[in-house]
Amino acid sequence: MTGHPLAEQHPTEPDRAPAIGLRGASIGYGDVPVVQDVDLSVRPGEAVAVLGSNGSGKTTLARGLLGLASVLGGDVTVLGAPVGRLRERGRVGYVPQRHTVTGAVPATVREVVGVGRLARRGLLGRPTAADRAAVAEAIAAVGLGDRERDPVASLSGGQQRRVLVARALAAEPELLIMDEPTAGVDAANQETLARVLAEVSAAGTTLLVVTHEAGPLAGVLTRAVVVDHGRIRYDGPLAEAGPLAGDAGHHHPGDAEDRRGTAYRQHQPWTSSRPVHARDGEQ
Repeated sequence: MTGHPLAEQHPTEPDRAPAIGLRGASIGYGDVPVVQDVDLSVRPGEAVAVLGSNGSGKTTLARGLLGLASVLGGDVTVLGAPVGRLRERGRVGYVPQRHTVTGAVPATVREVVGVGRLARRGLLGRPTAADRAAVAEAIAAVGLGDRERDPVASLSGGQQRRVLVARALAAEPELLIMDEPTAGVDAANQETLARVLAEVSAAGTTLLVVTHEAGPLAGVLTRAVVVDHGRIRYDGPLAEAGPLAGDAGHHHPGDAEDRRGTAYRQHQPWTSSRPVHARDGEQ
């Protein structure tokens, strides 16, 4: 299928703008910076782990790229455009820091993954053959082709996590940002996720994975950025990050995205000119 990250490689010419660019960037909530004076450039096609302990600012860094936290100073660009000005939202995929898909209204795997296409066609557009094909490919990519008509609530937590990944892939993103994708997921589902991300990366999609433990994805992620107290402490090969990641092994399933309530939401990037305030002290 034309344009799908698993079917067609995105070009990675050296003269293209960085997929992610931060220069002297400060990011936070309201008028309080959490990440301060950060410089970072991620080339198209790179696979980068963002490491750090709880409260280090790693999630805030990612949320700033999505317009979910305020850029308080400096420059932040995503796919060549300032944050909030990227015209095609579908170019950026996002898998939030939550472990399951829940909702008051029952939904099938196909229906949930189909939400990912809204970023491409808009709320009022009718699904096309290309939309249906993209959804089917995304579901197959995460190994749930035989479950696409099943209620999401009937899946295991790890399988629901894969549904969220498929939803992001359905938009055919050039940049995929994931927040703690392996936390709370069993070994079998971690292996499936690693395989999917390896294929996505090989197709040229840029990966930025916020994680407290890069081990399950060490075969995919090649570069590490370690955030400590709101600043980048290390930027280099993942294999050499080691103890520089600090006390990054304590993940709390109730943190961040998990506290947003039980109603099903799209969880796609959005932008606002209004200040964004931290919830329950999340960072």
